[in-house]
Amino acid sequence: MSTINEGSNDVNLYTDNRLMEEVKDGKVEKMAVLFEKHHVSLFNFFMRLTGNSSISEDLVQEVFMRMLKYRATYQGRSKFTLWMYQIARNAHIDFLRKKKDALPLDEQWSEPITSEASPAEKLEGGEEVKLLRQALAQLPLKKREVLILSRYQNLKYKEIAELMDCHIGTVKAHVHRAIKELGKIYFELQGGTVS
Repeated sequence: MSTINEGSNDVNLYTDNRLMEEVKDGKVEKMAVLFEKHHVSLFNFFMRLTGNSSISEDLVQEVFMRMLKYRATYQGRSKFTLWMYQIARNAHIDFLRKKKDALPLDEQWSEPITSEASPAEKLEGGEEVKLLRQALAQLPLKKREVLILSRYQNLKYKEIAELMDCHIGTVKAHVHRAIKELGKIYFELQGGTVS
């Protein structure tokens, strides 16, 4: 049974890459299929980064507009989602640069953000979920991003390393540090003191 699942993932990979190749070849209507498949995961990625649903929706739209605009640059050498997340990361960085009047870009990368609960989390309403969301929002952006990619977007360390142009060991170290810091922040939010 796991062979079937692994095979179906290969089919999905082939389908995404194939669809983007068709978009690249001028069949731009195929972008709608990719949008339907990936807009929710992109929205969740941006929600966890920004904590703002309106900004997240705008960034999702920006990513798909950029994919259309830069479709000729699509190489298809790796998974489509890696290319998509690279565009997403660039769109987010550009968004932060536009806000640089408020804070320099370097400070934005280390400043925590406030966050609002997503509709799903409001329904869950659990105190632990709320605290975890608050803790995640307090992580510096680089740590939050690598944690979101690995834990929420389910990218493998190898894929994140390719996306961030670094070694797998570097990604593992960043994830480890991010989890450790997240745990510390979570503990403090629970009312604990760190010695």
